[in-house]
Amino acid sequence: MEQRISLITLGVHDMGQAAAFYEALGWKRADSPDGVIAFDLISQTLGLYPLAALAEDIGLPLEALGTGAMTLSHNTRSAEEVAELLAKAEAAGAKVLRPAGEVFWGGTIGYFRAPDNHIWEIAHNPFSPLSDEGAFRWNGYGS
Repeated sequence: MEQRISLITLGVHDMGQAAAFYEALGWKRADSPDGVIAFDLISQTLGLYPLAALAEDIGLPLEALGTGAMTLSHNTRSAEEVAELLAKAEAAGAKVLRPAGEVFWGGTIGYFRAPDNHIWEIAHNPFSPLSDEGAFRWNGYGS
């Protein structure tokens, strides 16, 4: 298995509400078949899929999916962008769980819960600069 994630699929209860939220953040949909909403990212795709259909695909009852303890993270180019993006997410219907603030390792982070209940971290890591196109790598891309 090559070291990459190609598709992140979020099971959501309301496809329209979930899609409208990500579109309000400025994301653009990719063409996709009925029943799936996709947003192409840098080297991955984020897919929205009905939660009940996801449970059926996996072969588990809906209640067995649980919520899992994970976050989706979006890194920004500046510390200021963290608060700006949290405000944009809140205006689009998210609940801010932790406002933007400095953390012990020298970066700036904040968290929000999207209307579909997935938790996002917005972060600026001064030690991991993004590529010109916005790609993230653990130790950064440097100048």
